[in-house]
Amino acid sequence: MSAIGRRGEPPFRADHVGSLLRPEVLLRARAQAAAHEITADTLREIEDDSIRDIVAMQREVGLQSATDGEFRRSAWHMDFIYQLEGVTQADEKMHVQFFNDAGTLDFAPAALRINDRIRLGQTIFADHFRFLQAQVGPGITPKLTIPSPSMVHYRGGRASVDPAVYPDLEGFWDDLTAAYAEEVRRLGDIGCTYLQLDDTSLAYLNDPKQRDLIASLGGDREHQHEVYIRNINRVLEARPPSMRITTHMCRGNFRSSWAAEGGYDFVAEALFGGLDVDGFFLEYDDARSGGFEPLRFVPGGKYVVLGLLTTKRGALENKDDLKRRIAEAAKFVPLEQLCLSPQCGFSSTVEGNTLSYDEEVAKLRLIVETAEEVWG
Repeated sequence: MSAIGRRGEPPFRADHVGSLLRPEVLLRARAQAAAHEITADTLREIEDDSIRDIVAMQREVGLQSATDGEFRRSAWHMDFIYQLEGVTQADEKMHVQFFNDAGTLDFAPAALRINDRIRLGQTIFADHFRFLQAQVGPGITPKLTIPSPSMVHYRGGRASVDPAVYPDLEGFWDDLTAAYAEEVRRLGDIGCTYLQLDDTSLAYLNDPKQRDLIASLGGDREHQHEVYIRNINRVLEARPPSMRITTHMCRGNFRSSWAAEGGYDFVAEALFGGLDVDGFFLEYDDARSGGFEPLRFVPGGKYVVLGLLTTKRGALENKDDLKRRIAEAAKFVPLEQLCLSPQCGFSSTVEGNTLSYDEEVAKLRLIVETAEEVWG
């Protein structure tokens, strides 16, 4: 097998972001649990069965990594963030506008507040990971996805942080990165070797409208990404030698809609040259993500997972078109540093995107087939 053949460690030549469409039986059970029609134990049994099935699907299509589809979460980020001590759910709502081909879609999740010192209590998602770890079987690497520390700050900014607790934001970042570093260490202790930090902010900040939002919240529209990169790197120092950490960036993924647009040009040099991850999962499914030119800043030894297949629509991509785009990207970063995936998760929130389970499986299978033909 050539040096650019099947990779034995993450990220893999054929990979995926993490979230997967929730089956109807699980959606129904979550609604019944919310209405107190079934117990938490019954819901957990249905989650367990659903995760067993989705792990089997990932193995069957030929993936080398598997997630639990984020089946125990309502959303990719807040289920984690609210478990940090010092972070609470606010009474008011955030208002986020998403866009799709038909128009706009309003999303109003609860805001968060930092009203005490941030600490890590229990290891977040440890039980999720242990269950996944027990299901994957030989030859499959269990992958855990969590939001990056940037996501605790991005939407609320300074206004979400109680000045009586943190009169200086440096204290906030010190505690937040210490909590995340401890989470990474503990995950390593239970055998996690593939961790992904999901971070929409580093893609959003390429959009001038999002930089204006940062400025309105008291942030630095020109340098906020550098603050995030610096603090993520503080967390990455805690990873054990056996752990590979990647980051995934997209411009919003809610019911097949997006929130931002723009190529990676604004953040590229600082991001690719400065963020100390092992690989970058990058959204590249349409013109909203710009061209491949920013990849020239990716140094040797780091991997770029090209998100060329969309999760927002069910129509299956053409294999020859995927190969052509991989070749275009290889003009800016060597082919041996490239991998292939969807541009985002299939179900970043419990509602999921507007495609079917069969269409989801077909896309994952196409990724595996294309990767085998490109890299061996």
